[in-house]
Amino acid sequence: MIQLIYLTVLLPFIGFLINGLFGSKIKNEKIIGAIGSSAIGISFIIVAGAFFELLSLPADQRSVIVTLFTWLKTGGLDVSVAYQVDQLSIVMALIVTGVGFLIHIYSIGYMHGDKGFWRFFAYLNLFIFAMMNLILADNFLLLFLGWEGVGLCSYLLIGFWYDRKFEKSTTADAAKKAFVVNRIGDFGFLLGMFLIFMEFGSLNFSEVLPAAAAGGTSEFIFTMIALFLFIGATGKSAQIPLYVWLPDAMAGPTPVSALIHAATMVTAGVYMVARTSVIFASSEVMMEVVAVVGILTAFFAATIGLVQTDIKKVLAYSTVSQLGYMFLALGVGAFSAGIFHVMTHAFFKALLFLGAGSVIHGMHEEQNIMKYGGLKKYMPHTYITFLIAAIAIAGIPPFSGFFSKDEILWYSFANGGFVFWLVGALTALMTAFYMFRLVSLTFFGKERFDHHHVHPHESPAVMTIPLMVLAGLSIIGGFIGIPEVFSGTHGNLFHGWLEPIFAQANSKLASHGSHSHATELILMAVSVALAASAIYFAITVYTKKQEIAAQTASRFKGMYNLLLNKYFVDEVYDATMVNPLVKFSDKFLWKIADVKMIDGLVNGTASFFLRTADIIRKMQTGVTQVYALVMMLGILTALFWIITSL
Repeated sequence: MIQLIYLTVLLPFIGFLINGLFGSKIKNEKIIGAIGSSAIGISFIIVAGAFFELLSLPADQRSVIVTLFTWLKTGGLDVSVAYQVDQLSIVMALIVTGVGFLIHIYSIGYMHGDKGFWRFFAYLNLFIFAMMNLILADNFLLLFLGWEGVGLCSYLLIGFWYDRKFEKSTTADAAKKAFVVNRIGDFGFLLGMFLIFMEFGSLNFSEVLPAAAAGGTSEFIFTMIALFLFIGATGKSAQIPLYVWLPDAMAGPTPVSALIHAATMVTAGVYMVARTSVIFASSEVMMEVVAVVGILTAFFAATIGLVQTDIKKVLAYSTVSQLGYMFLALGVGAFSAGIFHVMTHAFFKALLFLGAGSVIHGMHEEQNIMKYGGLKKYMPHTYITFLIAAIAIAGIPPFSGFFSKDEILWYSFANGGFVFWLVGALTALMTAFYMFRLVSLTFFGKERFDHHHVHPHESPAVMTIPLMVLAGLSIIGGFIGIPEVFSGTHGNLFHGWLEPIFAQANSKLASHGSHSHATELILMAVSVALAASAIYFAITVYTKKQEIAAQTASRFKGMYNLLLNKYFVDEVYDATMVNPLVKFSDKFLWKIADVKMIDGLVNGTASFFLRTADIIRKMQTGVTQVYALVMMLGILTALFWIITSL
């Protein structure tokens, strides 16, 4: 199966071509959905087969490169279209194709009746094609092709309902915002690639990463390369300061939100940093930068999520916060823990978004949680699965989020220090609170919707079955990464699987002081107790004592408005960067540089030759005597010049 891994890239592209070219003529939604879903389903089967084949190989042989053809060979640049199958890429491929397949199935029901049904599935398949290129690439250039591809697809999918309003603008504006912000990050990624080629003379992972591990390059160069790569990661994975596009990505259909937030685009930056871990580990400064940016993003986004009233916006800021956790793990050297959280987060966050989509579908497109309430009896399947996902993300054992979140908190304490752990624990506390605030306002308490116009109902099986599968994964998915304190001699299976990938990076990291299992268990108990307390408080306040929430919001009105308006970051960006740039472009780049300079030069050149030609044209009188006179004057002039030059 490993040698067939290229089919996992090709099949989604074929699905995109079929639905993209012929979908409008096929018209049958079942056929269109079957084509789009089967392309991903078959890809998942191939990836699963490749995983078991890889598992059967000796540990030192679990990295296979499948080369298709030479792409570029010029000067010192030699790049092929080749896919690297190893422990890291196969885990990511299982996540992308597995969760992606469930989202495709769900979309058949969610997008039923939409006029762009065929176009939606074409875009979804193209998204998976780009993401598979990104995670399987064996070189930076092919990775960058997928990197740009997911950026393009996010633009197409976020703005899918381009004729609809979104907040104060349109979905098209939200798509454009995502595209532009990501281009900023991508410019940094390109600079990082240029530096890599200048320093190592190659863009192939098999050449660059061993050379980076061998040393011989100054830490300053490693710092600059890692910095530029991380700028790219902050754009794609929505970290401070380039996170602002992700909440606006909610403008797209809900399955798009699940795909972007759980399985594909936002994890690209985490994957890239993990893949180049040896480069980051070679720069102590950049490891600290990654950790600090990660923990600040996690805390910052969690505070905003506390007061949001749009069901998808709460989940959006939750995603930004959880991505911060992943970068915190990478920054403190817990690379396996970061990827482990990518996996568990894919399960429960996809479930949360698809559950939110089920609620929105049943509530006739209403997204304001203040207009929900009491939906538990109307949507029992959606309620149970959503509750499971909320428990998982809150970090309550034995659900999957507990294992990955607590592992990150432990490593942040052991490798980063008490401050990292404290901020991470407070973030976990807020996560548990805002998630069960969401659960309470949506499924518990009094019904706050208009019964005359809104008739809540459970979603069809094609939507609820994927929810059940993801709920199962959210329950059991963490057991593959049981902490060593519980697993004994067997160790952490997930860490053992990824250990060869990060061995070179770990060897470069400074050794940290040893900590006892007792300390780990105490910190674990504290974090679980904090989460459980937050859950109890949220349920109590938002089901029985909502006046407490109202009084708190009134008492701390300034802080409440600050959080509700997301710290006015968008407004600050508009005032300091967007509006000045638009005015500069309008008044100088367009009206002066474009109209007067460029157009003036082009039009002025044409005008000069027209006028010159008009003057010369007047000399053509058509009178023979005049032509004879001119010829005679020319001859005399020539003779005079010849005589005087002798």
